[in-house]
Amino acid sequence: MDSIFILIPIALIFTAIAIKAFFWAVDSKQYDDLDAAAHSILFEEDLSEETFPAQQVENVEETKASENKGG
Repeated sequence: MDSIFILIPIALIFTAIAIKAFFWAVDSKQYDDLDAAAHSILFEEDLSEETFPAQQVENVEETKASENKGG
């Protein structure tokens, strides 16, 4: 019976932390666009300077060129 006096406050603290984490996620717009992540796996985007810095685009183009020569 004495353990209930410890377990109830611990449960209330965990519940308060979970509610605070949920409201933080909602406030930081974690749930705004739920479909984008699922669709991003299915559809590849073109590699361009808009999505990657110029140096990374050059590295990707070099990699593609070396794959085409080797294969």
